[in-house]
Amino acid sequence: MGLHSSSRAPSSSALLLCFCALLLGVHGGSRRLYIVYLGDVKHGHPNDVIASHHDLLSDVLGSKEDSLASMVHNYKHGFSGFAAMLTEDQAKQVAGFPEVISVKPSRSCRATTTRSWDFLGLNYQMPSDLLQKSKYGEDIIIGIVDTGIWPESRSFNDQGYGPVPSRWKGECVVGQGWNHSTCNRKIIGARFYSNGIQEKILKNEYLSARGYDSHGTHTASTAAGSVVEAASFHGLAAGAARGGAPRARIAVYKSLWGIGGSGNSATVLAAIDDAIHDGVDVLSLSLIVPDENSFGALHAVQKGITVVYAAGNDGPRPQTVANTAPWAITVAASKIDRSFPTVITLGNKQQIVGQSLYYQGKNSSRSSFTDLLNGRSCTADVLNVLNGTDLEGLTLYCSTPVSIGARSPVEVFQTALKVMKMGNGSGLIFATFTIDVMEMTSDCQGIPCVLVDFDTGKQILKYVANDSSPVAKIEPARSITGKELAPKVASFSSRGPSTDYPEFLKPDIAAPGASILAAKGDSYGFSSGTSMATPHVAGIIALLKALHPNWSPAALKSAIVTTGSVTDEYNMPILAEGLPRKIADPFDYGGGNIDPNKAANPGLIYDIGPSDYNYFFDCAIKKSVNCNATSVPGYLLNLPSISVPDLRYPVTIPRTVTNVGEVDAIYHVAVQSPLGVKMDVEPSVLVFNATNKVHTFQVKLSPLWKRQGDYTFGSLTWYNDKRTVRIPIAIRITIHNFFADVA
Repeated sequence: MGLHSSSRAPSSSALLLCFCALLLGVHGGSRRLYIVYLGDVKHGHPNDVIASHHDLLSDVLGSKEDSLASMVHNYKHGFSGFAAMLTEDQAKQVAGFPEVISVKPSRSCRATTTRSWDFLGLNYQMPSDLLQKSKYGEDIIIGIVDTGIWPESRSFNDQGYGPVPSRWKGECVVGQGWNHSTCNRKIIGARFYSNGIQEKILKNEYLSARGYDSHGTHTASTAAGSVVEAASFHGLAAGAARGGAPRARIAVYKSLWGIGGSGNSATVLAAIDDAIHDGVDVLSLSLIVPDENSFGALHAVQKGITVVYAAGNDGPRPQTVANTAPWAITVAASKIDRSFPTVITLGNKQQIVGQSLYYQGKNSSRSSFTDLLNGRSCTADVLNVLNGTDLEGLTLYCSTPVSIGARSPVEVFQTALKVMKMGNGSGLIFATFTIDVMEMTSDCQGIPCVLVDFDTGKQILKYVANDSSPVAKIEPARSITGKELAPKVASFSSRGPSTDYPEFLKPDIAAPGASILAAKGDSYGFSSGTSMATPHVAGIIALLKALHPNWSPAALKSAIVTTGSVTDEYNMPILAEGLPRKIADPFDYGGGNIDPNKAANPGLIYDIGPSDYNYFFDCAIKKSVNCNATSVPGYLLNLPSISVPDLRYPVTIPRTVTNVGEVDAIYHVAVQSPLGVKMDVEPSVLVFNATNKVHTFQVKLSPLWKRQGDYTFGSLTWYNDKRTVRIPIAIRITIHNFFADVA
C-alpha cells in the first residue's frame, strides 16, 4: 500500500553505499531491461523520435503492440534511445541494426550545511566576492537526480524569490503527496521515473517526486538550500544551514527509490534526457552509473550542462573510483574543521575524550556513572555470547576486530549497538580506527554511544583491569571547530586510478563529505559520503556559472581543479585517512580540496570543445571498428591533469591554456617531476595580451628508469605574482605489456 501525502516517510541510513549489479527482468528469467543507444536525435519532434523507436523495435518483436508492451523509457530530447524488456536473442537482433550504436543491459544504481560552506570560505554573514558577484547563484538551475525531495523543508522556502526563469521548459508532475502547488519558485520542476523499478521497492514509496528516503533532500539542500537560521541536530553543529548557491533554483528528478535509493541506469538516463530538455545548468548525481551508460552525461555536457558525479564510497582501497568519464566532474570526499568531542569520566576520575553525536533529550536525566563491561574485541563470537544478555545499567566497551577479513567497523558497531539495545544497556564505547562516519552514533537515539581510538581504548582497558568495580560516565557531545582539524580526505572516499580509463586522472577534486548537516525531512541531520561531497561541487559550479555564464563545462571544471588546495592552513600537505593515514596524492583528491574563491578567478583555463570528446567516446565507449584507440591516447585530451599509465619511451603531450584573467599577463612554469620521470615543458614562459589569448605548450615525459613501477606523482604549475594554475600528474613506468601487481 502506498504512503498518503499526510504520512511521513522514514529517513535514510547515514551512509549510502554505491554499487552496480545486473538488473534482472521482472517478466521471467528470459527477459531483462536493455538500454538501446542510437546517438543524436535525428527527428524534429519528440513524438517522431518515439515513433522511430517503435518502428525499430516492432521489426524485432513483430508488432507495434508488442513494442508498446516492451518499451519502458524513451530517450527523445538530449539523445536518442530507449529502454525495453528484451530477451538476449532479441537484444542481439536490435544490435544488428545499422543505426544502433550499443545495446547494454540496464544496471542497478544505488545512491552512494552549517559549517562546510564557512570552511570553504563562503561565509554567508561576511560574503566573499564570489557570493556577491554571483548573486548567490541567483536563477541558476540545478537538477538533482536522486531519491526525490521533502518539499516542506524550510530549506526549500521560496520567500523573496522572483518569477521562475522564462527559459525553464520543465514540468511539475503530480503524484502521491505532490500536486501542482507543491512546486514553487525554489523547487521549479519535479519529475519521477518508476517504470522498470521492482514492485517490492515501490511498495511503500511515494509515486511522485516526494522523497521517501531523505538522501535527495539532504543533497538538494546542500547544493542550493535557502538560508535557515538556527538549524542543528539536537543542538549540535548549530548555525545557519544553507546551500552553496542559496539563490539557485532546484529541479527534482526522482530516479532512485526506497530506503537506500535503488534505481537503474535506465531511470537515470531518462532523468538526464529530460533535464537536457528542461534547461538545467548543472546536474548533481550522488550515485554511480556504469561507464558504458555515460553517453547521457556526454550529451548533457555537449549541450552546455555541467555534470557532477560522486566518486564512490569504497575507499581507502585503490582503484575503486567510479564515474570516470572525462567529460564529468568526479568528486572525492574530504573532512571539514569540525568535531564533536565527548567526555568519558572513569571511576578513578580520569577523563578521556572520544567523539559522538550523543545528545540528551528533553526528558533525559543528567549523566551518571554506570557499570563498565569489557566486551573486548567485538568479534561475532563475543557478540553472540552477549546477545540476549541483560545489560541494564551497564555501559558496554568493545573494539572493532583488526584481523584480515574482519567485518567493517560500521557493521560491527551496528551489531554491538543492536546487542546493547536488546539488553537494555546504558551506553556503548566503541574503539576503532578512523572511519569518518560519525553519524552512525546518531542511530543510538539519545543513548550514549562514543567512538574512541585504540590508544584511548587501551587506557580504558587498563582502568578496567585494575578496578574491581569499573564505572564510567558519558557526557553529551559538544561542537568545536579549528583549522588544525582539516582538511583531510575521508577514509571512505573511493581512490584512483580508474580501472576503466587510467589515462584520465580521477577523481577530479575533493569537497566536504564527512558529517555534513543538511535537511532531512522537516528537520536537519548528518550524513557522510561522496554523495554529500557532490552537491558541494554542484553548488560551487552554480556560483561560477552565474559569474561566468559563457564558460563551458570544461572551463568550469578546469577552474576548480587548477585552484584546488593541496596544503592545509599551516602549509602542511593534506592527509588522506586510511590504513595507515598518509600524505594525500592525486588518486585521493585529484587537483586537491576545492577552493571556490580561487576558482572564481583561475587566471588560465584548460578548455575542451564539445566535439573534442567524440573521438574518445567513439573509441572507448562505442568500440567503433574504424577506430584505432591506441593511435591517439586519451591523455591527449586537453584536461587539467595528465595521467600516463604505461610510460615506456619518451612521450610529448600538448596542452592548451586560455587566458581568462588580466589581458596582459606573463606566466612562468614550475615543474615537480614524478619520481623516476624527467619532465620538460616548452615553452617555459607564456605571454598573453589582447591578440594572444591562447597558448599551446608541450610536456615531454621521459622515463629515467627501466623498471616495472607503480604510479608516482608530480605537478605542472603556471604562475605569476597574482595567479597559480596547477595541474596534477600521475605516471607509471612499465617495461612489460601485462603484469599483475598483487604479490
